[in-house]
Amino acid sequence: MLIDDFAEYVGDQARATLADDVMHHARRAVIDWFAALMAGVPMAPGRQLVAAHQTETGVGRSTLVGHATTAFPGLAAWINGSASHAAEFDDIFRDAIYHPGCPTIAAALALAEHRDASGTDFLRAVIAGYEVSTRIGAAIQPAHYRYFHTTGTVGCIGAAAAGSVLTAPGNARAAADAMATATTFASGLQQAFRSDAMTKALHAGHAAQVGVQAAQGAAHGVTGVHDILEGDAGFGAAMCGSPDWHGVTNGLGTDFNITRITQKNHGCCGHTFASIDAAMRIMRDNALAPARIAAVNVRTYQVALDVTGNFDPKTPFEARFSLPYVVAHGILHGAVRLDAFEPARLADASIRTLMSKIRLTADPELTAAFPKQRAARVEIEVTDGSRHAHFAPYRLGDPEAPLDDATLGDKFMELSAPALGSVHAARLLDALWRLDDRPLRSLALDKLQMG
Repeated sequence: MLIDDFAEYVGDQARATLADDVMHHARRAVIDWFAALMAGVPMAPGRQLVAAHQTETGVGRSTLVGHATTAFPGLAAWINGSASHAAEFDDIFRDAIYHPGCPTIAAALALAEHRDASGTDFLRAVIAGYEVSTRIGAAIQPAHYRYFHTTGTVGCIGAAAAGSVLTAPGNARAAADAMATATTFASGLQQAFRSDAMTKALHAGHAAQVGVQAAQGAAHGVTGVHDILEGDAGFGAAMCGSPDWHGVTNGLGTDFNITRITQKNHGCCGHTFASIDAAMRIMRDNALAPARIAAVNVRTYQVALDVTGNFDPKTPFEARFSLPYVVAHGILHGAVRLDAFEPARLADASIRTLMSKIRLTADPELTAAFPKQRAARVEIEVTDGSRHAHFAPYRLGDPEAPLDDATLGDKFMELSAPALGSVHAARLLDALWRLDDRPLRSLALDKLQMG
């Protein structure tokens, strides 16, 4: 059964000697997750969750990052996982249409702190969660994404895999039970993307919490159904209909998907990135003034239009899922970062005027290439009648054009310094780059307080 095959890998992972490159990419994933988390700490729903659970904090050893307090592991994973998905700066595994860091790292951090694990064991857990969940996620796409949010569904399994490395190291049976149990709690509906509510971010937190609790239970003998993935009434049949399980474990333990993760360069939905990149490239290469733009024609894949085709966003959440808004913002301001969603920008008449000049078209070729390719063709027509076009076959931050370590560090500082202060943020960044040289608790995360 597939769960048993994955579990054998997870059991071995607890004591595996991993290549320097794999460990380096794991550190990159953790740094990027902390950047997304710190951007999300002041936002909804993290603040509301901390208030809702205030009688349950100040206990346990798992940190509510940015709040200078602790909780038991399940609650910490729930809150940190949700907060890390709030600002839309979290990582992506393209083939699975999935944000692996939010559920996987939130779960691993909560249990690693609880068990006083080493930085190396924490990183091993993160890697295991990424490798299992990205493969399962890729096997069920694109059909799964029609109705389900992969971060909420497959994220449960990744979180359980990571948790098992820490709660029952070397125990493949416990890993199988944990992942099987977590799979039956997989949830998260696409409708959560369609309105200005807090639910989407909660999917990541729920997945992290499920993974923690499934791993804890399995470590003490709670069993799961081992054919839960491929069974007649299992995960694949119910949530995909036609999963491609062939080869799903190929390369497991030797070829690492964590080395092929997309790290976001823009603070919005990843389906918009290629369009933003192409539009900004045209403006830069041709030294165009925005006032000269007569029309912007965007051709991209159908899912991008389904999820982000909103021409009238009224709130920060809606704007993050509005391709016209973020493309217009990128053209006018040269970036789409946190300030893009401040009230003044949302009310900026120049952005709204430029949005009215944007036309969106689903390109059959690009639609057929999704999800393995996230591309866009953009053409900008100028008032003098000239036209300038650019094809973005991938996004800045994708494996084909990764953010280098220095750029990733700059992103971390940009998103973390406002919450922690520059000095504390720089110290944390340095410690995260050297994470496998120290106990995880040496990070003193429970002392970090939002500014």
